[in-house]
Amino acid sequence: MSDVDHEPRPGGWTRFVTARPRLSLLLALVVTALAVLAGGGVADRMGSGGWEDPDAQSTYATEALDREFPAARPNLLLLVGTGPEGVDDPSVAAEAERLTERLAGEEGVTGVGSYWRTKSPALRAEDGREALVAARIEGDEKTAAGVLERIAPEYRGKHGPVHVSVGGPVAVMHEMETTIQEDLLRAELIALPVTLLLLVMVFGSAVAALLPLGIGIVAILGTNAVLRGLTEFTDVSVFAQNLTTALGLGLAIDYALFIVRRFREELAAGAQSREAIATTVRTAGRTVLFSALTVAVSLAAMLVFPQYFLRSFAYAGIAVVLLAAAAALLLLPAALVLLGDRVNALDLRKLFRRGGPQRAGDAGRPHSETSSAADADGVGWARLVRLVMRRAPVFAVATTAGLVLLGLPFLGVRFGPADDRQLPSGAESHVVQQHIREGFPGSPGGGLDVFAEGLATPAEYARYRERVEALPGVLRVDGPLVSGEHAVFTVLPEEEAVGEESQRLVRDLRAEPAPFETSVTGAAAMLVDSKDAIGERLPWAAAIIAVVTLLLVFLLTGSVLIPLQAVVLNGLSLTAMFGAVVWIFQEGHLSGPLSFTATGAIETTLPVLMFCVAFGLSMDYGVFLLSRIKEEYDRTGDHEHAVAFGLRRTGGLITAAAVILAVVMVAIGTSRVSNTKMLGLGIALAVLMDAMVVRSLLVPSVMKLTGRATWWAPAPLRALHARFGLSEGGISGPAPADSVAQERDTEERGGLSTADRGGAADEADDRNGERDRDNVPVGG
Repeated sequence: MSDVDHEPRPGGWTRFVTARPRLSLLLALVVTALAVLAGGGVADRMGSGGWEDPDAQSTYATEALDREFPAARPNLLLLVGTGPEGVDDPSVAAEAERLTERLAGEEGVTGVGSYWRTKSPALRAEDGREALVAARIEGDEKTAAGVLERIAPEYRGKHGPVHVSVGGPVAVMHEMETTIQEDLLRAELIALPVTLLLLVMVFGSAVAALLPLGIGIVAILGTNAVLRGLTEFTDVSVFAQNLTTALGLGLAIDYALFIVRRFREELAAGAQSREAIATTVRTAGRTVLFSALTVAVSLAAMLVFPQYFLRSFAYAGIAVVLLAAAAALLLLPAALVLLGDRVNALDLRKLFRRGGPQRAGDAGRPHSETSSAADADGVGWARLVRLVMRRAPVFAVATTAGLVLLGLPFLGVRFGPADDRQLPSGAESHVVQQHIREGFPGSPGGGLDVFAEGLATPAEYARYRERVEALPGVLRVDGPLVSGEHAVFTVLPEEEAVGEESQRLVRDLRAEPAPFETSVTGAAAMLVDSKDAIGERLPWAAAIIAVVTLLLVFLLTGSVLIPLQAVVLNGLSLTAMFGAVVWIFQEGHLSGPLSFTATGAIETTLPVLMFCVAFGLSMDYGVFLLSRIKEEYDRTGDHEHAVAFGLRRTGGLITAAAVILAVVMVAIGTSRVSNTKMLGLGIALAVLMDAMVVRSLLVPSVMKLTGRATWWAPAPLRALHARFGLSEGGISGPAPADSVAQERDTEERGGLSTADRGGAADEADDRNGERDRDNVPVGG
């Protein structure tokens, strides 16, 4: 708080958001209801793909083959299983031929073929007990999914001497989309009540706890409406809904925690509701705005990538961040003006304290001034800060080394495509694909297709085929199938369909001279193109995040060193997440308890997505801490005191917010789809490491080592910050000497003295000092 000469008055923004609070909330209710209507059915319009580069050679070849040779790229597979008689038994062959003929007559299905018609060894299992019927469902993802839903029940199950299971890419994508929608609903049912319970524990007041939850729901519903609108113009991945739920709840809770905490702080200091709102919006409101911008920029960096899977997360992330911040800055102040002191109502913690001893100092004091829990929290952070800053070199080196060590497994990362193994092991399409991988020769569906354009003679096709067969890693070449000026060759690799050998084969095929134009596609080709696209654009995305983060943190702090520290320390906070991703999801450790199938590789786009989301959330907490340190440094001019004060005032808040966000992400991580599981659990780990290790140990130790140089900036940049920068406190210059001396005395009694005073007397002094400063309930 500033002194009385600088007593805050409601400014224009505060008057705008609080002039007619009931009308503001009513309009918000109407807009939210419209968002529910506008966003209805958004999941039905989303796609389950988007991992490929639309401008890549493999994408061009895929589209050309689908157009010219639909039978060459089947997306529907019927796995026909038999008993001991085998697939060549006459009764089995007759039933299989009947099913093939029936499938060929289905509307929307083309290019139907089977082992019994072609006698291709690639369509027959090596043990002779299973064979395939292959077909292509025409149309885009949604059209194909509709056809699959219509026809699959007619073929699945027992048919005379055979048993049929439905698989293929279209079945995998459809089952994945359905599973994600079911899992998202379950995650919401888990996250909402647990989050509410944690908020009640943090705030004490049930009324205060409901405010962040309401802001989160508004942000989620609004984002669904935005995504529904975007589906009219572009492809949007169904996976993005998971991020909408997680960030909608997580960031809304972060922003509301920060604003409600500051509002209750001002009320406890004796301010009236409108004065408290004025200070809250001027201070915590600016911090929320900065935080939202940094998170939005981190997510916006995904727009530089061509894959609509990544771009979808940028759409959803930017929308939910801005809506959460807008709701926190528009609706929350209006609600707080109406509530006033009633924001502390319904203290559910009394249920657990009933009949227990009353703490000294609580008797006769109103709820908003009861500080026992807050005192204990403040004393704990005060002691931690004192320890960290006294042993700053030890904590800085040990913490950095530990984080680097946790990230070492990522050096062995291997990238692969998303496939059926993301689904649970019992999912029908996963079972079909697993049978094909393990029991059929040459990995059917895992071959490379070479699309040839231009007139050529049979002799030229034959010579090209001979050269391809001579390439290292080639098991067999089928074809060509010729249609006018177009032809297709199918190349089966000796090794795994998307392994390193197959990826090298893609490059060899593209380099092989031919008397016609060639384009290569297939799973390995798509993986090569995806890796190339990400590798080309990754430096641009990283540069966008780094430059804008440096600029925003500079505008907040006016320092040159603090923005650099923020970028580096945020990067360190992500090492444990990336190390765990490889150790668990690539190498398969904990695959049993976590119920997923390890593929030996990480989907190419996932690390990019996880970096952008986790870096943004890390900056979210960093801005909260730095803004309070900056405010106190402006007030006192004392660097060490400002660092200690900032951590003491925000440490509990950041930790509570991180735990709540981690709960939401873990709920997302209960998904049965392994990519979603990886996303949820990985970001939960990153958030907890950032709040409990980086913000608590590494930031104060590094800032202690850099000392007052932390705040240095050259004269031109100081002038730039003076003109355009924003500080949370809005107070220029240090506080009067007597105010600083009084604050230091409070710290001495509050446990921040550099002297190491132990024993019961020290603990009592700590408690008294904290009570003088923090007469607010726990978490608030």
